[in-house]
Amino acid sequence: METTGAPNDGLLQHPWRPVAIDGCQLLAKSCFGETRYHILLTDLHCVWEETMHSAAIQSRAQELNKRLQAPVKAFFSHLCEVVRPCLSGSRQPPEGEANISVMRLDGGNLSLRLKSKLAGLPLHWEFRCTPAPVTVVCLHLVQPLLSMSHTLQQEVEQLEGLLVSKDAEIQDYKENGATLSRARLQTEIFERHTYRGSFLAKTLAVVCSDHHSVKNFGVDLQELYTAVVAHGSMRKRKLSEQDELVTTVVDATTSSDADRGEADSEQNQTSPVAEAGDHIVRTATTQQLATCGLAERAPSKAKKKKAVGLFR
Repeated sequence: METTGAPNDGLLQHPWRPVAIDGCQLLAKSCFGETRYHILLTDLHCVWEETMHSAAIQSRAQELNKRLQAPVKAFFSHLCEVVRPCLSGSRQPPEGEANISVMRLDGGNLSLRLKSKLAGLPLHWEFRCTPAPVTVVCLHLVQPLLSMSHTLQQEVEQLEGLLVSKDAEIQDYKENGATLSRARLQTEIFERHTYRGSFLAKTLAVVCSDHHSVKNFGVDLQELYTAVVAHGSMRKRKLSEQDELVTTVVDATTSSDADRGEADSEQNQTSPVAEAGDHIVRTATTQQLATCGLAERAPSKAKKKKAVGLFR
């Protein structure tokens, strides 16, 4: 009933969002369709995944709710209404409306258990997440985070260069007699290595905490994640289109060469017959010409005979 690693479902375009479920700090990303969903969860020690489609959702709903008579679309609409805000980190369900608990199972699996009500009747659901394949982890987490890190590094280097230029500009003003009207605006000259050492000493102990990393994947990082993924997807799409174009040209060239080869082969196969026909035609023509020549020469010889006249 469950499948993992469903491609091209739009989940990659969704950023990771910090969520707190049943006291667990997680990063989550989810994509809900009309009657399908794909979710990823991580506590930075493991990544879990589940993908479900209409038939599997209907089967599990019947398994967990024996009295359920609602069609899968109505059931799933209610499920999305309750769960989607929780997995997006926007809000928790109001007290008494729904309850979501987290269970770590044997084999490294993770279960999110939902208790709610639909049309006044108890409603149960379970997200049965399994450890995600390495390819999924790399696609949704490792590759984007490395690209984000490189992007932020480039930004920091440009800002450092800008600060150095500003210091040089201020120093030029001072050397030409300019003074600050307010002493509180006085700043020290920016020294890159000194600043970086001080910054790392103050912040590493805080940002290396797992809970801190989960909680502080904020809006700015989410936007950067989305931009990095969108750029990567566009680049892959262009490369794919170029590969398809090259493949089409190669196939067309190969087909043309094959057709030309077949034509040459047919021509080579029929040439002995054609040569034999030409030989027969040439032979017949030669014989006809020879016969005509003999016929023409016979009257001419008759004309050369001396006529018997009165005088000899």
